[in-house]
Amino acid sequence: MTFEVELNGRTRSISIERADSSDRFRVTVDGHATLVDVQRTGQFGLSMLFPEDTHGGVRVSLAPGSAPGELLAYLGGRTVPVVVNGRRTGRAAADTGEGALGEQKVAAPMPGRVVRVLVAAGDTVEARQPVVVVEAMKMENELRSPKAGQVKEVTVAAGASVEAGRVLVVIE
Repeated sequence: MTFEVELNGRTRSISIERADSSDRFRVTVDGHATLVDVQRTGQFGLSMLFPEDTHGGVRVSLAPGSAPGELLAYLGGRTVPVVVNGRRTGRAAADTGEGALGEQKVAAPMPGRVVRVLVAAGDTVEARQPVVVVEAMKMENELRSPKAGQVKEVTVAAGASVEAGRVLVVIE
């Protein structure tokens, strides 16, 4: 499968194919291929280990973001949003809160602990407004509303442990 991935404003072409019967994949980024070991983390997350000879044994964890087509990449203590196939899915409109129609869910990007809930049911929120803070891998991650609207439901409280993919807040 081939994807367009936008990272820090730069679009790259990434191709992924299974290398053998194990959890090893051939990942080609802009024409440069590398074998990568991949494991599931939680229900929706992935952990990729790049080999030492090419990338110094770098581990990258991926989890669903709070908007369609968005992933959160965890690398070296940093969280970076990654947009997959943004031009094909119309993600540019979703970034402004336009185009995010209907009920939208804010989910935990990876297993962690809810540090703060910043909204309550019935609150009005703007697109990209912080709604909940989750601590994962010793980092606090501020999760944001994918659109302007009203908070329909808050399903967690501060201190709760959450799995990757668990719905935390619903915006309508």
